Amino acid sequence: MLLLCSNDFSNSTLIQDKSNTIDCKELQKILTRINFYMKKSQLESTYQSFGKIIGLDKSTRRKGLTFEQCCTFLHKIKRDTWQVKPVNQIWFDLFGRFMNNGTERQKVSAESFLRKFLLKQQKEKDVELEDVRQIFAHLNQLEIANVASSKALNSDSHMYIDKDHFEAYLMSAENDVFDPKKERFDQNCMTHSLSEYWINSSHNTYLTGDQLASQSSVEMYMYALYRGCRCVELDVWDGDVDTDLGLPIPIVYHGHTMTTKIPFSDIIDAVKVFLSFNPESYPIIFSLENHCSIPFQEVMAEQLLTILGDHLYTPSESTLKGALPSPESLRGMVVLKGRRPAGPINEEDNPEDGEIDDEESLLHTGEISTGNVDTAVSHGVAPELATMTLFHGTNFKNWDTSIEKPTYHMHSFSESTVRSLSKQTNSRQWIEYNRTHLTRTFPSGKRVDSSNYSPMVAWSNGCQMVALNFQTPDSPLRINDGRFRENGGCGYILKPCTLTTKDEFLKPVSSRLSIKVLNGSCLPKPKGQRRGECIDPYVKLSLYDEKEGKEVCTNYTTSFVVDNGFFPIWNKDKYTFDVCNAAVAILQLTVWDKDGLHSKDDFIASASIPISCMRQGIRSVRLFDSNNTRSGAFDFASLLIEVKIKQQMLEEI
Repeated sequence: MLLLCSNDFSNSTLIQDKSNTIDCKELQKILTRINFYMKKSQLESTYQSFGKIIGLDKSTRRKGLTFEQCCTFLHKIKRDTWQVKPVNQIWFDLFGRFMNNGTERQKVSAESFLRKFLLKQQKEKDVELEDVRQIFAHLNQLEIANVASSKALNSDSHMYIDKDHFEAYLMSAENDVFDPKKERFDQNCMTHSLSEYWINSSHNTYLTGDQLASQSSVEMYMYALYRGCRCVELDVWDGDVDTDLGLPIPIVYHGHTMTTKIPFSDIIDAVKVFLSFNPESYPIIFSLENHCSIPFQEVMAEQLLTILGDHLYTPSESTLKGALPSPESLRGMVVLKGRRPAGPINEEDNPEDGEIDDEESLLHTGEISTGNVDTAVSHGVAPELATMTLFHGTNFKNWDTSIEKPTYHMHSFSESTVRSLSKQTNSRQWIEYNRTHLTRTFPSGKRVDSSNYSPMVAWSNGCQMVALNFQTPDSPLRINDGRFRENGGCGYILKPCTLTTKDEFLKPVSSRLSIKVLNGSCLPKPKGQRRGECIDPYVKLSLYDEKEGKEVCTNYTTSFVVDNGFFPIWNKDKYTFDVCNAAVAILQLTVWDKDGLHSKDDFIASASIPISCMRQGIRSVRLFDSNNTRSGAFDFASLLIEVKIKQQMLEEI
């Protein structure tokens, strides 16, 4: 609250007279800025009443409020809303309205907080009284503006908290619905084979927009990497020849389109810079869609080796035998995915992940072609580049054949093929294959607008590299953000045991999920804008799940709250979801601004939480902007929800 007010209070556009005070007129602008509307007469009355309460005379009230007084005023507005605040109801329901001496409850003890709230309500485990005392000591150090300042608890700050500090805890990151143990990086789980992980992956990483005429940019690689991506794509083609040096210049762009071209070497330079600042990064996989002739491939190999140096992983023949290496063993390295043929290229080799819809090929021939073999045969593969490559793409015939291939052989499928393979009766063989080998999936070529497909079906079949268009901030990309929020955002998530073990009797765990949206806090305007009308927020709840090889999506929407993004209150309906595959399913909570009948609602913020990472109880939900960040206007954007989870057998659903 203090920081939010400070941001507005220091804005020179609001404080015209430089008096370091805010009068009623300027306060109206601040309220509009933080998305809370009050009629002018109502604000004037509340302002004058507040001034009298804190002892300001008429002259001082006319001059305006100080920063601290302004913070207290905003807190009073939030506290005195005509609706019953959920936190008040929670406070009295949990701890009782009256204390032992008969007075209305003003504080709660550490013992009561532990027993009634953390253990019973929140279903917390491994928490003790000393942990609560540390929480209380921290909470009581917070400066919370209050009109009627409660008695100081300094002498026993670790023994009690009042209602305001209880509310601060409810909305804090410590009480987030995303389990902090799951969000925290765990180095101990990074020693498995690469095939046992979901890997954060990007499609046509270089593009800034659509697939036909947008700009290509090196900056998109940095954007994707800092967003957590660890598998980037490079579509490499023959470019010009340097007139001075006579050397070929490999270029990257979306071939046969009007997208702009960038030098291959510029991308390698950018990744080297990233690794220089992030030397402990887990392996970055280059998915090379190689369309180059041999002379250009030789230059590619030289540039990779010269620029990346020791950061380039070059597998030996011995390391190609047995299981794939672990992320830990490849830390700080760049790994190549492309072509590593044992001999002359044949029709089983995947010369390029030719990104076409190959559904008809699967249905009519039983074999999936993922590239133009004739082109590859005419070009061949430069030995210098082949020996640097770890992952060798091959065409798919059947799972029995694929499983017998060396583990460094892998497949790439378009989203339509993913759906087709997942519906087949032998789809469990795909999961079997993905226990030891890798699969990369990518969007349909029909998605010229760079929209994304849902990653749920591919993930549920154990596919490691589910590549999405990172330039498009749509719902599937936000699902991806939620998935890879786990494990410190390192880009590698250990797959659930149902996808990594050979136990045929190990089935997905199902559950019943109940969500009640209580209220929001500090919801900004669309794109964090400073100006504009107050928002009318509502929350869309979407469960993305998988059952029998198909995606299952369940949606609910709250009512919208008029002119209030500061502290909107819903606190009405409970929404129930039947979760079929709890190890894969993800709940997405998205805040939208309700516009008129003829206007499209505006995205405000969102959070995606894997069910496997979700905590029960009354929890805060930290919201993220379209870039998956919490900064500026989104620093404090959050929801308060009530979560109940009941595990059940799949047959009950």
